[in-house]
Amino acid sequence: MNQDRSARLGRLRWHCRRALLELDLVFQRFWQQVGDDLDERTEAALTRLLVLEDHDLWELVSGRADTNDLELKQMVERLRQV
Repeated sequence: MNQDRSARLGRLRWHCRRALLELDLVFQRFWQQVGDDLDERTEAALTRLLVLEDHDLWELVSGRADTNDLELKQMVERLRQV
């Protein structure tokens, strides 16, 4: 893996550290499952999700809210499966 990609994934992992324990647990399981095998599309979708505030993100992940954005919806589904 090149240094640029490694640095990007490191930053992405860091941004997955959230104030809500529930989200932290979801993201820990996600990273354990995917490791560094994150394709660019998944990386982009995850980056977009992480812009959300914790409570808004938890609403999506917990199924209390939905999004019309297909890529985000697929990423949320993936997070729910881990």
